Amino acid sequence: MYMDSAYWHNSKLDFKDKKHPLFVGSCGTYHLYTIPKLPPPHRPRGRLDYQILYVAAGKAHFYFHGEEKIVTADHMVLYRPKEEQRYYYYGADQTEVYWVHFTGNNVKNILRGYGISDDIHVIHTGTSLEYKRLFSAMIQELKFCKENYEELLTHYLHELLILIQRQLLAKPREKNSYLISEMDEAVRYFHENYNKTISIENYAASHNMSVSWFIRNFKEYTNWTPAQYILSLRMSNARTLLETTACNISEISNLVGYDNPLYFSRIFKKQCGMSPSELRKQL
Repeated sequence: MYMDSAYWHNSKLDFKDKKHPLFVGSCGTYHLYTIPKLPPPHRPRGRLDYQILYVAAGKAHFYFHGEEKIVTADHMVLYRPKEEQRYYYYGADQTEVYWVHFTGNNVKNILRGYGISDDIHVIHTGTSLEYKRLFSAMIQELKFCKENYEELLTHYLHELLILIQRQLLAKPREKNSYLISEMDEAVRYFHENYNKTISIENYAASHNMSVSWFIRNFKEYTNWTPAQYILSLRMSNARTLLETTACNISEISNLVGYDNPLYFSRIFKKQCGMSPSELRKQL
């Protein structure tokens, strides 16, 4: 299992902030690989703050008013203060989840302003690496606490809420459930096979789609072309392996789908701003 998290003043206690309209208290991520089940603490009385969870891969099991709801990788979940929190992740689902806790004296109105009504718990957001970027940025800011980090955390959370609002306001193209299903399946396929050779032409043909139609609709759904999405998955997972394992660069290159470590290093530096070896030294 991969886990990364950060807390304001390194305290895991929840709190209610009355000084700021919006304030980020903690954030983190879980990615299950091998352990059979990860049950976060059951909070019958909820917490004092709000929480947004983004299911980036796999699926998670949430309970609302005592009823189970399976939430897939293209959704976010919102918990409000004092609401019961009960949810489970299973290793067999290869679940990847990002989360953020936030509070403030105007959160309810801020959420309403972004189109998130008081009765919403599960939000269809689509799958985008931009969400992962924002959650990862919040984790890093809360870890290192550089100048004005609290303000920057709020900025990142506003940016996330804007993306959610845009998704809520997006008009369904012909209310086409077939389109949503096809794009969700493509996202899952790329997550499961990003480290293999993937032919976009062959994938489209095997699903009875033209290449141009598939690329256009995939980009509309994720804001990335299929090739960009696969590349970003490779770089994101390469960075995780560099940060959390002792594998050498050649091994990591092979694990994320590159036979040539030198080519992998050039691509990584172009995408991430530093070479794999430079990142390792920085760590």
